[in-house]
Parts: sequence; C-alpha cells; structure tokens
Amino acid sequence: MSGLDRRTALMAVAGLAALPGLAGAQTNASDEIIDLWPGTPPGDTGARIVRKIADQAKPGGKPDRWVTGIERPVLVVRRPARPNGAAMLVIPGGGYAFLSYDNEGTSQAEWLNARGITAFILLYRLPGEGWARRQDVPLQDAQRAMRLIRAKAAQLAVAKDRIGVLGFSAGGHLAGSLATRHGETVYDPVDAADAQDARPNLAALIYPVVSLDAAFTHGGSRDMLLGMGGTVQARRHRSVEMRVDAATPPIFLVHATDDGLVPPANSIALFQAMEAAKRPVALYIFEDGGHGFGTRLPATMQASAWPALFATFAAKHGLIPA
Repeated sequence: MSGLDRRTALMAVAGLAALPGLAGAQTNASDEIIDLWPGTPPGDTGARIVRKIADQAKPGGKPDRWVTGIERPVLVVRRPARPNGAAMLVIPGGGYAFLSYDNEGTSQAEWLNARGITAFILLYRLPGEGWARRQDVPLQDAQRAMRLIRAKAAQLAVAKDRIGVLGFSAGGHLAGSLATRHGETVYDPVDAADAQDARPNLAALIYPVVSLDAAFTHGGSRDMLLGMGGTVQARRHRSVEMRVDAATPPIFLVHATDDGLVPPANSIALFQAMEAAKRPVALYIFEDGGHGFGTRLPATMQASAWPALFATFAAKHGLIPA
C-alpha cells in the first residue's frame, strides 16, 4: 500500500462498507480463534460497533482487507506444519483507525509459519470506536493477548520463554508499547491468565510510529489513540522511546528512507533510547520501500530483505533455532 493510499484511508475509513457474512470475529470461516476476554472487554460503554471489511486488492492481486468495528477482540491462530516452539504476536497497523489484516497480518503469518513460528494475529479494538479510556484500549488487548498465549502455551505447542511481538506502523507503536509498558496496569485482572507475564521476549517493529510527542510523530495515529492532540503528559507517557528501561526486551527496527508517512526518525529515536539504556537493538534503514510494504516488495527493493534479517536477529536472541 502506498503512503498516499494509506493517508487517504486514514481520512476516509469511516466510509468502509460492510460485507455480508462477516459480522463475526473471524475473517475466514475456518480460522482458529481465541477470544481475548471471557465477557465484555474493559471500557464498554454500550456503543454499537459493527464489523466492517473492505478489500483494497487490485484485480488479480492478493487479498488486502482492512478491518474496522472490533467489538470482539480476538487472536487468529496460524500454525506451522513443523512448529519449533517459537511464537509471534502479530499486530497489524492502520493508524489506530483500521487494521491492515492481510498485508500486515496473514501475509506475515505465512513467512513466520514457513520458519516454524506459530503466529497469533491480533484483532485489537480501535480507540475511536466508543470505548472508555480510549488511550488504553489497544494496550489492554495486547497485554491480555500475550498473557493468554503464555497461559495456553502447552496446548498451543509454544514455549513460554520464546514469544515475541511483531508490529507494523501504528501496530508497531502498540508492539513497542507492549515491549516497554508490559508491567503497567491498564486493566483489572479477569481470570488466572492475567497472572502471566505480558513481557514479550523480543519485539520487531516495522516502519513503526514511536513518538507521540516529537515533531516527527504521525499525527493521525496520535489523534486516533489520544483524541485530537492529547495532553503533553499523555503524549509523552505513550511515546515508546521515553519508556525504555532495563526490562525492555531486544528490539529489531526496520524503516525506509522514502517513507512519506511515518519518518525514519521514529525508529532512530527508539534505537538511541535502547542504546542509552544498554539494551539489545538492531536498526535497518533501507533506501527504498516507502510505507506499508509488509512482505510484498519485489526483491529489487532493498527493504524486501528484512524478514531474513529478522530471522538472524531472532536466532541470536533465542527465539528460534540458529
């Protein structure tokens, strides 16, 4: 998806048309689904939220569904043929206004599965859809997702100490928030799963929104999460680079120089914060790739190399076998 297409979508997302038969939680009838919450999610206000899906795919192209109306947040499980015990929580982006489900969800699960990694695609609630404490809603779902994966690790055939998070754009902001704010109380425990640790063992952030306060922030993501502008305190509290500490897991960062939507300065700021805290970090800034490239770039574009580089990083930090 080009930066221009995505920018247009962030302004027009309210007009997405509902497709028949897709009002349930899954986007495919055969999907293996894990509900995040045993009852109503925290922050329910009684607002009417309706699942909507729009396919942006070009004729003859791969599916490119954008999802809104997340009343029932879930994990969509994609299992590899030969699991190696590793797992990744996959968090699609969309400026906190929609979820780029295929480009930053199902297509990521394919290459993760090919490497033996079980993928859990997170359909998280969107903060502008009527929830109380909107600024905490996505992180509530991300923390709960990580805890559920650990609570169900044995039946899911994954190792509790080999669970990472992979996020894109605004989903990268959420993944970074999970990596730096995993211990912050953003919801009241609902069952035994909430005794599990929400800290990912590593985080991969691809063209991420990082700062909500710096001049290079993505204003659309900031405003969708916090409301228009937000207070200085709220912006700084939720700027990932300001929350790095000694408990932050290893972070892998990818950006493209020609990203016209979320500047590479976001990844650079987080890289510098990780270095200052003496935390493990890798940063790759490619000459070309734009924004929203997922894994669908032609091999002639430099940013297409990032999944292989991630595999090396994941092996070094014990997520997958070397």
